[in-house]
Amino acid sequence: MQHACFVAHCRNAGVGWFTGQRSIQSEFRVANLAIRFASTRGGRQVSRVRTLLSVQGRLWLSRRNRFCVLRGNANAAKRTRHLSMKTFLYPPIEPFDSGFLQVSSLHTIYYEQAGNPTGTPALFLHGGPGGGIEPVNRQFFDPQHYRIILFDQRGSGKSSPHAELRENTTWHLVEDILRLRLHLDIREKMLVFGGSWGSTLALTFAVTHPEMVLALVLRGVFTLRHRELAWFYEGEGADRIFPEAWQEFVEVIPPEERAFQAPPGEQTLGVHQKARLALTEAYYRRLTSANMEERLRAARAWSTWEGRTSHLRAAADVARKFETPEFAEAFARIECHYFMHGGFFERDGWLLEPSQCARLQNIPCTIIQGRYDIVCPFETAWLLKKQLPNAAFVVVEDAGHSAMEPGTQKHLVEATNRYRTLARQTL
Repeated sequence: MQHACFVAHCRNAGVGWFTGQRSIQSEFRVANLAIRFASTRGGRQVSRVRTLLSVQGRLWLSRRNRFCVLRGNANAAKRTRHLSMKTFLYPPIEPFDSGFLQVSSLHTIYYEQAGNPTGTPALFLHGGPGGGIEPVNRQFFDPQHYRIILFDQRGSGKSSPHAELRENTTWHLVEDILRLRLHLDIREKMLVFGGSWGSTLALTFAVTHPEMVLALVLRGVFTLRHRELAWFYEGEGADRIFPEAWQEFVEVIPPEERAFQAPPGEQTLGVHQKARLALTEAYYRRLTSANMEERLRAARAWSTWEGRTSHLRAAADVARKFETPEFAEAFARIECHYFMHGGFFERDGWLLEPSQCARLQNIPCTIIQGRYDIVCPFETAWLLKKQLPNAAFVVVEDAGHSAMEPGTQKHLVEATNRYRTLARQTL
């Protein structure tokens, strides 16, 4: 076996640079020693170890004690980037508690707790609405410090009934958070973390119950304004950036239903919301249809549109998840239901009104926004920052909408780490 010079760099783990003449077997040994050394500095450091070994045109990637070999070419670089995307997250963990909580005569929600059972409560709010939680969501929080609480919102994930629209509004979800706090005997303020629709629900909970919020971490800010919905679902912006994906989205709807037509004698502006949300309304008719085949076809098209536009760089594995029938049905039906009803808010733009934002002024807040977020454009995060001048505002210049893009991921973890210094406050 020929020898080659290699360099091992363990980022953020206190491991220096190693150089020398080694066989590949020796390189594995040194890499393992680097990981062991990192482990003496804490579990968090192990998860941050990245060892790159350049050997005869091959690229060795070490991550959490797993090794793979890639050819030294452009395809290898792409695969390496994909494999290293999650290096900013904490290591995977399992829940220490999970269960089901009946929140109404119709709905039962699934919940999990992970991390430190006596730690600072941190509530993760998933997107959609209708998206459900995933194991990776636990990894945005230091498990030694936080008591991580996650739940599938009504109709989502493991909650039942699946994809149910009855008794499913923003205000029902706020009440569910209160019920879950009571069920889990949480008697102090919580860090509340939400992205996309999760940011909507986080803001709504904080506006209505500011005394229960220790801090806010918001990503991909979304407030369900007509302007935001029209941009993404009505051909007023996003369609020009992803025209090929848009074509597949609108093909489900006949041309005559894609734009609002005012009844004879009625002024066009009399029903301006429907004028701007004609496609959404057409989708809603199909997503609530008794014809299951029609319903699933619409659900997959609706869900896939978002899956294909959520990343700055295309992520085929994510797009496939959005196409699966079970996920797509809940995601599309519940999203469309909320959008058709304006998020069940009193007025368009309710969350950005000064009177609402005034209730958040004393809550530490970090807003993290991908510059090229097509799903929830930058403008809304900027408007929220203007209402919350004391909030930290982080622009991720090389990111789209997804929380899993490296830059966004990094800043989300940094935000939850930063709030570890906040004193706990019992209610």
